[in-house]
Amino acid sequence: MKIFELNEKLGFELLTKCPESVITSAYTSDLLSDVMGNAPDDSVLITIQAHKNTIAVASLAGINAIILCNNRKAPEDMLPAAEKECIAILQTGLNQFEASVAVAKALDL
Repeated sequence: MKIFELNEKLGFELLTKCPESVITSAYTSDLLSDVMGNAPDDSVLITIQAHKNTIAVASLAGINAIILCNNRKAPEDMLPAAEKECIAILQTGLNQFEASVAVAKALDL
């Protein structure tokens, strides 16, 4: 499913776009070393880690989108880094569990 299709189902705030990127899975974690070792390619990362290092980890792990939960705001330096790596950033007020359930339903997992 393309990112814009996923976000249409979720209704989160989309901050950066990478319209051709595809999401096939999801991973929920705040421990970035865990994400690097275990997140599947073409996934969305569900986290509260709102900083530039999250983009670097996502890029290394083959993650195409990041959902920031609990109303965490992306700092200004995170957005250009995400756009450069073609990683979509979404924000939601949902907690990580609620966002994970919503993503799983949207992806029919």
